[in-house]
This record gives sequence, structure tokens and C-alpha cells, in this order.
Amino acid sequence: MDEPRDPQLLKGVLPMLVLALLSERESYGYELVTRLHDGGLDDIAAGTVYPVLNRLERDGQISSRLVASTAGPARKYYLPTTTGTDQLWATARSWRRLAATVEHVLDRTPKES
Repeated sequence: MDEPRDPQLLKGVLPMLVLALLSERESYGYELVTRLHDGGLDDIAAGTVYPVLNRLERDGQISSRLVASTAGPARKYYLPTTTGTDQLWATARSWRRLAATVEHVLDRTPKES
């Protein structure tokens, strides 16, 4: 059985993951949630993703456009800005350094029996 995911760990990396997925292709909010689920974050709720999108847009890291939908209200599609792409790569480098350090320390600890 998998251990429950620490929401504080996810909170710290979710903006980076959102920017990474949006750098692959433009997405609207619910589609982005589905892509996060497909990527293994099946316990993430839409209510967690939308505030991240709002903050990234407010900070100038993503831009949005409204697209009419034949199946309901218009959808807001998001893409990273140049600032967002720069932030993604800087954050990814920091994450990789931190993850390597954490792995190094954990590898030195006694293993579970």
C-alpha cells in the first residue's frame, strides 16, 4: 500500500509541475488536473490547481485566453510566458539539486527491516 502523500511537499512543487505541463502544450484548468492525474498525482483536486493557476497568472508566469466551447461556457486556456519558462528552468534546477541532496542523506540512513 502506498504511503499518503504529504500535502506540504506537493504544495511546494505544484507550481513547477503546472508550468512543466503547460510548457508541453496549452491547457485549460480541468484538462490540467486530468494531466496531473495521468502523471501520477491522482489524489490532487481541482480546488488545489486553480489557485496555483491564478497566482502564476497574477505573477506574470502564465498567460490566458478565453476560447468558446460548444459544450458549455468558454474555457480559459493557459500557456507559460517567457518569465514562466525562465522560472520553470530555475526551479527545476533547484529541485534537482535538492532532490539529489535528500537522496544522498536518505541513502546513508539505516534501511527499514
